[in-house]
Amino acid sequence: MRCKSIYWLAVIMCLFAIGCDSIDDGSYVDPITIYEKVNGDWGLTNLKMVDEAAKANAIEPNEENLSTYFNYEDFKIRFSVDEKNQPTSYEVMGNVPPLFAPKGYWKLSSDFQQTNASAVRIYLYSDAQKTQKTDELRLTSVPGSNDEMEFQLVHSSNGTPFVSYVFKLNAIN
Repeated sequence: MRCKSIYWLAVIMCLFAIGCDSIDDGSYVDPITIYEKVNGDWGLTNLKMVDEAAKANAIEPNEENLSTYFNYEDFKIRFSVDEKNQPTSYEVMGNVPPLFAPKGYWKLSSDFQQTNASAVRIYLYSDAQKTQKTDELRLTSVPGSNDEMEFQLVHSSNGTPFVSYVFKLNAIN
């Protein structure tokens, strides 16, 4: 009698386990891209100018905080995307000296963060077809749960960087 009870218990447990084997992964959704994270208005929290030549030669000081000079505390930038989260235009707001074209169009070098630790590039264009590149920004800190972003603008001569600007920004809600 005891063997029959164990047998029936084992059969019922197997049927129960088979019946509970359906996996519900939910509906498919597109992965979150950097475009979704960068989209919106950003306000400057810090702007640092780095003398790349001085830095390379270990000459101090090689950095200068520009945040409070030239009205940069008023610097804001808007990155816009369309309904499919594809990049459209950007615009710098505030009465600040331009370090790059104050408005135009943009796109990223990659929709997703790189696995090899290289920075994603923000390409800036003067035309909607994105054929006339005006500048290139290095996205050094991708926005996440903290709504902070950092990008770097590097000016070079014959391929050698001589000055860079590091923009630290917070999302404006």
